Amino acid sequence: MVEGINTGDMESTVDELFAPRAARRVKRLFGEFHSAFPDWREEIVELVAEGDTVAACFRCSGTHLGEFLGEAPTGRRMEVEEVFFLRAEGGRFADFWALEDGLNRMRQLGLIPLRSTRSKVASLGRPNLRTFREKAFSRKA
Repeated sequence: MVEGINTGDMESTVDELFAPRAARRVKRLFGEFHSAFPDWREEIVELVAEGDTVAACFRCSGTHLGEFLGEAPTGRRMEVEEVFFLRAEGGRFADFWALEDGLNRMRQLGLIPLRSTRSKVASLGRPNLRTFREKAFSRKA
């Protein structure tokens, strides 16, 4: 699958690896993603198989040059890790689901503003831990 993505030969790779119903879904999703990130690359970080299930961690990268989730191209690169679970049936993948770091991806693309840790804590109204310690453990004469 990674080879098909990285060489741009997704169509035949998906037909070979996925059952017809799953292949239609994968082609649609991969096609949309490839339109947004024409230089899309995947790298296998870890791959584990047991029974009829494959779990894979991938490093996904690309440059945002087309519409993505309704957002205009930013021209920025992103690199995130994704985890996919694929279920095989009859020698082909029949189903899959994924965990993707969408928040980090959107931040790298400049579509969600970055915030410093300090501003996050302040905006949530959390107490300053140092001030709390000073008050809680200080001895008054």
